[in-house]
Amino acid sequence: MKFPSLSLRTKIILSFLVIILIGGLLSLYFGSRLIKNTLISQAQTKVNHDLASAWMVYNEKLNAIKAIISLSAAGESLHDNIKRGNLEFICRDLTRARREYGLDILTLTDRSGTVIVRCRNPEVVGDDQSGDAIIKWAMTVGELAHTQIVPLAELLKEGEDLAEKAYFEFIPTPKAAERPEDIETSGMMLKAAAAVVDASDTLLGVLYGGILLNRNYDIVDRVKETVYKGEKYQGIETGTATIFQHDLRISTNVRNIDGTRAIGTRVSKEVNTAVLKGGKSWNDRAFVVNDWYITAYEPIRDIEDAIIGILYVGTLEQPFLDIASRVMATFVVIASLCAVLVTVILYFSTGRIIHPLWKMVEATRKISRGDLSHQVEVTSRDEIGYLAASFNKMTADLGAANMELLDWGKTLEKKVEERTRELTKMQASLIQSEKLASLGKLSAGVAHEINNPLGAILIYSHLLLEDTPKDSPRYSNLKKIVKETSRCKDIVKGLLEFARPKDPEMSHLDINSIVEQSLYIIEAQAMFQNVVIEKHLAQDLPRIVGDGAQLQQVFMNIILNAAEAMDNDGTLTLRSGLSGGGPSIDIQFSDTGHGIQEEDIKRLFEPFFTTKEVGKGTGLGLAISYSIIRKHQGTIEVSSQGGEGATFTVKLPIEKTTDDE
Repeated sequence: MKFPSLSLRTKIILSFLVIILIGGLLSLYFGSRLIKNTLISQAQTKVNHDLASAWMVYNEKLNAIKAIISLSAAGESLHDNIKRGNLEFICRDLTRARREYGLDILTLTDRSGTVIVRCRNPEVVGDDQSGDAIIKWAMTVGELAHTQIVPLAELLKEGEDLAEKAYFEFIPTPKAAERPEDIETSGMMLKAAAAVVDASDTLLGVLYGGILLNRNYDIVDRVKETVYKGEKYQGIETGTATIFQHDLRISTNVRNIDGTRAIGTRVSKEVNTAVLKGGKSWNDRAFVVNDWYITAYEPIRDIEDAIIGILYVGTLEQPFLDIASRVMATFVVIASLCAVLVTVILYFSTGRIIHPLWKMVEATRKISRGDLSHQVEVTSRDEIGYLAASFNKMTADLGAANMELLDWGKTLEKKVEERTRELTKMQASLIQSEKLASLGKLSAGVAHEINNPLGAILIYSHLLLEDTPKDSPRYSNLKKIVKETSRCKDIVKGLLEFARPKDPEMSHLDINSIVEQSLYIIEAQAMFQNVVIEKHLAQDLPRIVGDGAQLQQVFMNIILNAAEAMDNDGTLTLRSGLSGGGPSIDIQFSDTGHGIQEEDIKRLFEPFFTTKEVGKGTGLGLAISYSIIRKHQGTIEVSSQGGEGATFTVKLPIEKTTDDE
C-alpha cells in the first residue's frame, strides 16, 4: 500500500481545520447578514411603532383644535351677538380665545360663508370662504378638522406674519427630486371648522380656526420627546420627526451639520416617488439630509383625499450597525479559540485509531460501491474490535432493513403530521380558554365597579329629563345622556353575562326544534324581509343534552350576525346532520355576505372584538356564544374567504354533557 506523503493524523487535523475554517467563514458571512438584518428589521419594526405614536400626537393636536372650535361655536353669547349684529363684541371674545388657545387664526363667517369677523386681522372682512372645502363640509356636517394647504392670498388676509412663516427658499438637498420651483409661499395648516347653530338648529354661520405648521416645531419636538426621550449616540440625537409640505421640510428636528433645523430641505427622490406620487407608506433605510436613518414615511392627505405632505419618523442607523460589528467581532474571537482547542484535542486522540481506521475506510469503500457482503477482519478485542464486529453485523442487516426503514419512514412522517395538527388545534383551544378566563375576571371587576354609578346616572338623568321642558335647549342633551347611559348599561350587562355566565339547565333536546324556534323569533323582523332562508335539517337526529334557552341565544346571535353581514339582502342556509369526525351533531349557518378576513377569524371570539361600526355592537355576542358552547362540551368553527360569505359550524356532542368547569 502506498502511503501519502502526509500522515493520516496530519490529514485528519488539516481536514478538521479546513472544515472549521470554511464553516467559520460561512457562519461569519451568513451570521453577519442575519444579525444585521435582524437588528435592522427590529429597528424598522420599532420605527413603525414610532410612526403610529407620531400620528397619535399629530391627530391629538388636530382633535384639540377641533374641540376648541366646537366649544367656541356652541357658546350662547356668540349666538346672541350674531343675531344682534354685535360684531365688535364677537371680535373681542374670539381674539381672547385665539390667544388663550394659541391658535394662529380664528375667523367667523355668516351662513353664506362670507367673513364677518377676522379676529387676527379685523380690517379684512367680506371675503367669500364658501368655496373652502372644510367650511363647506362644516355647513352640512356640523364640525370637522383636517390638514389643509393654505395659499398665499389667504395667509395675507390673516396677516403678513403668517405669510412670512410660510415662505421658504428651497435649500439644495442631496438625492432630492428635481422641481421647477425654488420657493414655497403657501402654508400647511391644521384647520377645524364648526357650524354655529341656535337652539332651533338654524345655521347662523361657520367658525373656523387653525395652527400653521410651517416653522411650528411643537408636534415634531413632542414626538421626539415622547418616543425617543432625547436619546443620543456619539453626541448625535438618534430619533427625529418631520412634517413635510409636499416634499419640503416645514417642521423638523433633523439637524444640519451646523446644528440648525433642516427646514427648507427636501425629501429624497425615492421617497418622493413612493409616498407623494404612489400614495404608499415607505419603510426602509433612507438618507436624511446628511446621514442614514431607519425611517418610516406616510402621506398626509387633505379633506379631499389628495396627498399634500408627509409625516416622517426615523432613528439613526449607525448604532445598529455598530452593535452588529461588535457581535461579529466577538464571534470571530470565540471561533478562533475553538479552532485552537479542537486542533489540540485531535492531535492527542487520533493516534490509537489511525491504523484500524484504514481498514474500516477500505471496507466502507467497498460497501459504498454496493458490496454489502464485505466483512471487516476482527483483530482485537478492544473498542475498535467491537466496532469492527458491529460494522460486520450492520452490513449484514443493512440490506434487509433498507426497505423496512423506508416503509417505516413514510408511516412515521404521516403520523407526525397528524399528531402535529392535533397538538396545534389543542394549543389554540387552550390559549383561547386562558384568554377568555382572564378577560372574564377583568370584565367582572369592571362591570361591578361601574354598574352602580351608571344606574345612578340613568335615574337622575331621567328625573332631569322629566323636569325639563321639551323646548329647552338642554332637553336634547339630556335625551342623549339617557340614551348613551342606557347603552352603557347594556354593555355592562353583556360584560356580566360574559364574566359570570349562567350554568346551563340540562335537558334532552331536539336540536332541529331549537333551530326552528330561533328562526321563528327573528325571521319576522324587518332586516329579514329580503333574506332568503334555506333549511336542510336532517331528520331523525339523536337528541342531545343541553340548555335550550342558551343554545337558542347562540343560534339567534349567529343568524343576526349573518343578516348584518349580508346587509339584510342575501341567502342564509341552515344545515344539520351527524358529524363525520365523531359522535356529535353539526349545525351550519352559511351566508352570502362580505365574508371575514383571515386575520379577523383568529380574534373573532375575543371579547370586545368587532368589525362593526362604532356604536353598532359591543363585541361580546360571539365571546358569550363561545363560552356557552364550551360549557356544552362543543366547539364553534368558522370558515370564510373575504367577499365570499362565511360559515359558522356548531358541533355538539350526542352523549350526555356535563359542565366543563
